[in-house]
Amino acid sequence: MFKNPFSFNGRIRRTEYGITYIIYIVVYIVALALMEGAGDTIGAVLGLLIIVPLLWFVIAQSAKRCHDLDRSGWWQLIPFYFFALLFSDGQPGRNEYGSNPKGPQETDVLESETLDGHMRTNP
Repeated sequence: MFKNPFSFNGRIRRTEYGITYIIYIVVYIVALALMEGAGDTIGAVLGLLIIVPLLWFVIAQSAKRCHDLDRSGWWQLIPFYFFALLFSDGQPGRNEYGSNPKGPQETDVLESETLDGHMRTNP
């Protein structure tokens, strides 16, 4: 769980996506409290240092969850689509984005792919 959390490649399960949103909400609230407590300039800089990577994290995880549903990551831009990401079961088996993240019962890994669904790079 949480392998390459800032990467847009691969697939993740509903559990990891749900935990991602819990982390997002908690860190966002803490960041807002820190920004409010700090001065104007320090609060703005602190906000950028926390919120920009946090947004990258949640967008990347949402894209991977879209991939589990065999959709492009752009689908996350549809309003309220995160409900589908939270409650829809992923596509069984392999799709164009990688192997099923549900587990080892499926050994459909390609020769050019690692066990976690990422493509191998040949030196």
